[in-house]
Amino acid sequence: MIIGIDIGSTTTKAVAVSGGSVVHRIKTRASDALSSAAGALGKMLVENDIKMTGIERIMITGAGASKIKNELFGIPTGMTGEINCIGRGGIFLAGRDNIIITNIGTGTVIIDAQKDRISHLGGSGVGGGTILGLAKKLLSISDFNGIMELAARGRLKAVDLLLEDIMETDLSFLKGEASASNFGKMLDSARNEDIALGLLNMVYQVIGTLSVFAARSRNTDRIIVTGKGSGNPIGKRVLGEITDLYHVHFEYPQDAEYTTAIGAALSWEPVYV
Repeated sequence: MIIGIDIGSTTTKAVAVSGGSVVHRIKTRASDALSSAAGALGKMLVENDIKMTGIERIMITGAGASKIKNELFGIPTGMTGEINCIGRGGIFLAGRDNIIITNIGTGTVIIDAQKDRISHLGGSGVGGGTILGLAKKLLSISDFNGIMELAARGRLKAVDLLLEDIMETDLSFLKGEASASNFGKMLDSARNEDIALGLLNMVYQVIGTLSVFAARSRNTDRIIVTGKGSGNPIGKRVLGEITDLYHVHFEYPQDAEYTTAIGAALSWEPVYV
C-alpha cells in the first residue's frame, strides 16, 4: 500500500492506493506542514485500521511538502512536484492520457497531461480563495457553505451588466443573458444573495474561459476538472453554460478532489536522506 499526501494551503488530503485502486481517502487541517502530514497519516491509519507495516512508502506533495525533510514514522518518504502529481492523478482518474486538466483549488492550475510529458500551461490566482476572500470583505461571511446558501437564492442580473442591458440584439455567439461585465451593474437594491452568486459566477467564468483557450491550443474539446472546486454545483452550472457557448466539454471524474494526492501516490522519487 502506498500513501499519497497533498499538503494544501487550507486542507491536507491523503489517499491510500493498493492494487491500482484508491482504497481510502481522508481530509484534515493543521497549522503547519509537519502537523498536516503526520495528522493525515495518523487519521488514515486509525480510521481504516491500517498497520504501518503494511505501508510500502509515503509520497508527499503540495505547498508544504518541502518542509518534510525526513521519513515519517520510519516509513520511506519522498517528495514530488505538484504539477506532476496533478497530471498523473488526472490521467489515472480519466482513464486516458492526452488530456487538459483544470485543477481548481485556492487558485487554479491548467495542465496538459500526455503519456510521456506533463506540461504546466498556466492558470490563475482566481479560485476558491478568491471567493472566500471577497465574501469575507463584501458579505462578512467566511464559511463556504454559507456563501453557497446565499448564492442559491441570488439574481445575477442585479449585479452583472448583461449583454441585453446594452444591446438590443445578440453579439456573435453571445445571447442577451450573457455577462458583459461582472459586477458592472451592481444595483443599489442588490442583496447579499445576489453578490454571492456574482462572486461564484465571476470566478468560474474566468476559470472556464481560460480552460477553453487552453483546450483549443491543444486541439481538444474535453477538459478534466479536478481539485476541491470541481464539486461546486453552481460552478458546474457556470461551466455548463460555457460548454453551450464554446462547445468544449467539462468532465468531472470520481475522486476529483483527491487528484493531487492520488498523483503523489503514483509517483516515486528518491527517498529523503
